[in-house]
Amino acid sequence: MNIEKEIFKKSVINFDKLLPYGFEKSGDKYIISKNILEDSFRIDVEISSNGLVKGKIFDLSFGEEYTNYRIETQTGKFVNQIRSEFEDFLTDIRNHCAAANYFLTNQANRIAGLIMKQYGDIPEFPWDKFSGSGVFRNPRNNKWYALIMNINKSKIDAGDEEVEVLNVKLAEDEIQRLLSRKGFYKAYHMNKKNWITVLLDDTLSDEEIMGYLEESHKFTEQANEWIIPANPKYYDVINCFNDTDTTIWKQSSNINTGDIVYLYVAAPYSAILYKCEAVEVNIPYDYKDKNISMSKVMKIKLLERFDKDKYTFEKLRQYGIRAVRGPRTMPKELSEEINGD
Repeated sequence: MNIEKEIFKKSVINFDKLLPYGFEKSGDKYIISKNILEDSFRIDVEISSNGLVKGKIFDLSFGEEYTNYRIETQTGKFVNQIRSEFEDFLTDIRNHCAAANYFLTNQANRIAGLIMKQYGDIPEFPWDKFSGSGVFRNPRNNKWYALIMNINKSKIDAGDEEVEVLNVKLAEDEIQRLLSRKGFYKAYHMNKKNWITVLLDDTLSDEEIMGYLEESHKFTEQANEWIIPANPKYYDVINCFNDTDTTIWKQSSNINTGDIVYLYVAAPYSAILYKCEAVEVNIPYDYKDKNISMSKVMKIKLLERFDKDKYTFEKLRQYGIRAVRGPRTMPKELSEEINGD
């Protein structure tokens, strides 16, 4: 039972804090001792110059090392008390003399640091069962662009050791090209068509990995597109952009700044007439009448007007749209036609 490794596995020693805590330096090592159980046992902790933590417990009555606390099958009251004292001492050293790392391996932590430096995003750990899996999202739209996991290598390749991997989203042709190289694997636990798994064991340089992360992040920078109904009976949408290119609009979906909003104007037009951009969202706005109620609005900016006969409801039906009763996502194929992609 490697208690030290378990307690310090996501920590890095801050050597400047060891002497103030009570450690003494001996050569290139730092040493501290603590008596426990009414001075009948002593804990010795040694930290090497590379941050490796080792501990021993000595039975002072017999002048010999006590080791039963490292045997998992030993569960008696006395051995549990010894083990608990040892764990508590190591945990206190970690809390006072070490900085937390998000992940286990050096490269995983370096990559996390580079992500935080470049994008300002810190990993989220949403699964209690998989506590070593950290997700990086674009906060503008909550889309994932990276996932770092610690897994058994047998999940992706030969081997039985614990490793850390990175999942990133790339173009399909690039994924196929990279899979022939060392360090790349079919995406573990994600869509293998759009994602790829990268081994974080220094097979690849940090610089190369960050290049793939930048590509993955670009997928999250693409704006979402929405079709939103507008009823000319309740609001003069036809003339709202005559004197200005911006207006406020009811917001009832998770629309983000930069998203594209298409206004579908109901009968007698029954067509998409405006393409707008959401330039400000989640603006508090308390309003209610017999036709509409609003708790928040967004500011939208006009980008393009469409002829009333161009994107009619009949046209929308060709792309699977059967009704526009509330905000809905724009079908990819219709977007491509409108934008000439």
